[in-house]
Amino acid sequence: MAVSDKSGTSPETHVIDYRAAEQLLAARDPRGAVKLLDSVIAVHPENTAARLLRARAFFAAAQLRPAELEFELVLEREPDNAFAHFALARTLQRSGRPEPARRHFRLAAALDPNPEYLAAARFED
Repeated sequence: MAVSDKSGTSPETHVIDYRAAEQLLAARDPRGAVKLLDSVIAVHPENTAARLLRARAFFAAAQLRPAELEFELVLEREPDNAFAHFALARTLQRSGRPEPARRHFRLAAALDPNPEYLAAARFED
């Protein structure tokens, strides 16, 4: 029998919620994904994967400020996460802040020579 936390859910429930949130995001239901991830993160605030997924869901829901804050938190914990830099850059770009966006696009490309990251970094400019 699994040990339950104070909310009455088990660790397995959080894994199921995380996987369900991935599916909701893939099905274009970012708000549903955020709702599930809120409960996972409430119990496991250190879970960077859940925070990254929630940041992606915020972005998909056009909740740019919460997305930005969540991507920044991920980068505080994982400064070499190329995807988080790229996603933060896209968030900043969409928020009308091209200069900080360019910085994060370039950091993403420097960390991972993914063609999408390299194209966004526009090193030739």
